[in-house]
Amino acid sequence: MKASVPPIRAVNDFVVKFANVNGSGSASANELFAKAILRMGVPVSPRNIFHSNIQGLPTWYEVRVTESGHLGRRGGVDLMVAMNPQTWNADIKEIEPGGYLFYDNSKPLPASRFRDDITVIGVPLTEICNAAYSDPRQRQLFKNIVYVGALSVLLDIDGAVIEKLIGEQYKSKPKLLDSNIQALKLGRDYVHNSQPIPIGLRVRRANAVGDRIFVDGNSAAALGCVYGGATVCAWYPITPSSSCAEAFQSYCQKLRVDPVTGKNRYAIVQAEDEIASIGVVVGAGWNGARAFTTTSGPGISLMTEFIGLAYMAEIPITIINVQRGGPSTGMPTRTQQADIYSCAYASHGDTKHVLLFPEDPHECFEFSAAALELADRLQTPIFVMTDLDIGMNQRLCAPFHWDEARQYDRGKVMTAEELEAGKEFGRYLDVDGDGVPFRTYPATHPSKGGFFTRGTTKDAYARYSEAGPDYVYNVQRLLRKFTTAKDLVPQPIARPAGQTTPFGAIFFGSTSPAMAEAIEMLETEHVALDTLRVRAFPFPDSVAEFIAAHKQIFVVEQNRDAQLRGLLINEFGVDPAKLVPVLHYDGTPITARFISRAIGASIAAREERANAENIS
Repeated sequence: MKASVPPIRAVNDFVVKFANVNGSGSASANELFAKAILRMGVPVSPRNIFHSNIQGLPTWYEVRVTESGHLGRRGGVDLMVAMNPQTWNADIKEIEPGGYLFYDNSKPLPASRFRDDITVIGVPLTEICNAAYSDPRQRQLFKNIVYVGALSVLLDIDGAVIEKLIGEQYKSKPKLLDSNIQALKLGRDYVHNSQPIPIGLRVRRANAVGDRIFVDGNSAAALGCVYGGATVCAWYPITPSSSCAEAFQSYCQKLRVDPVTGKNRYAIVQAEDEIASIGVVVGAGWNGARAFTTTSGPGISLMTEFIGLAYMAEIPITIINVQRGGPSTGMPTRTQQADIYSCAYASHGDTKHVLLFPEDPHECFEFSAAALELADRLQTPIFVMTDLDIGMNQRLCAPFHWDEARQYDRGKVMTAEELEAGKEFGRYLDVDGDGVPFRTYPATHPSKGGFFTRGTTKDAYARYSEAGPDYVYNVQRLLRKFTTAKDLVPQPIARPAGQTTPFGAIFFGSTSPAMAEAIEMLETEHVALDTLRVRAFPFPDSVAEFIAAHKQIFVVEQNRDAQLRGLLINEFGVDPAKLVPVLHYDGTPITARFISRAIGASIAAREERANAENIS
């Protein structure tokens, strides 16, 4: 069916969205589609969108094809592969005017079910599969491969590339290999014989991927923990963080088994709940192991008391928080950046915790390793604040690097030799003004360097005390330690505009890819914007300097309550009116269009007010 408006024409720059049903076997086929384009040298940015109640409910897989390298969500869909009748109407609405609809036309639909401003491409997928396969399950599963074959012809994707990918996947299963290749060819042959090809959207070979790797953030964080020296992981399954612990176990089985004895040089505990898991991590950290847990918002809520213990007793632990929609159960399979407050101030009383904000899998790898190091150096909990968008979606990123000569810095640990030589040991004694005391590992010395670990207040020598001056000494020392962290955490990254501008923007984490594209969009509209990506809390002084240098700052984040903005106001005493929130929190990743429209509209309104005041 032809569209009433000209069809979109684009090469290596469009969005394809698959609308499927969970449990239909579509996930591997959709990933095959994305990887085939990647193998042709064209960057892709895929995202899974699915319900937490899995079987039978809708699922979507969005693939942005982007030779220019924009890896954030753009917004809008150029080609919708509509395979789910339940979501048909909503899926059709998402298609851009002039876009394309691909569907199974085995059962004819009335014209009223379509839009007149899109091009409709019908392929009788059910008929094709019914004719080729007798088993109902095969008909369902291979229907997905048939549509990949059909799309490969429509979009001019090299069929040989897809066949090679299938070969790699099923090299040890020749029967599955042959049947998948057959299904692929069924789809390709049908379109070759019946459809005008290619359509206005095309994939053309390029060389735009370079040496980048394609990996999800949870796997990257797990590998970072291995290289960062973690030997203990305790966790309880929770979406969307479970695959991080599973990946850590997989990597340890390859990299942490003694080649001589065959013994494991790691411990992984799937505890009975989140409370038990953080308890294991605190105990391991106290014993001198580098230990971490991986969880999400509801897990943080349950872990809070143990987090407070680790903060007060000064025990190094690492917590990887793969954020999801909240509060309570919230949206388990949707993304948000809404745990900033709950982690920055976790536990009752006066607490401030170090947070690291990775923007992609590359930084998930780097920051997870860095968190383990910081936990030792600062003797405190460290949070790696990733989220579902980074954690569960594969993303192109810079390859990981590790200096094999790098030595772990365990911080201030007093040795038996130092104790024997008479060096003064006070477990909570600040010896040099940075707030970080010396500690000893258990059994360091038979008679010296021992102490009681307390969640209660104590004096500098770990003796129980409820004296006001002892309490004030300790909490002020913990605050000095937090200040010390400013220079140790990953520093912000600034991007100046090409001209002087009174406007700036601050953002963090998974907002980064969309923000980069939004800046380009705003530049085409002659809106200049300096930006600063914060990568950690506490905020280094350069953040305050950036705010002071601009009349208005847009703070872009994915939560309702402007939590990063709140931290900035709280830490620096900034006039709240100076920080304008740009908030996106429906559970889908923020888009470049959303950011550019919000900032552009705000600046335009400000200029209109200024002009009106000048006239009056």
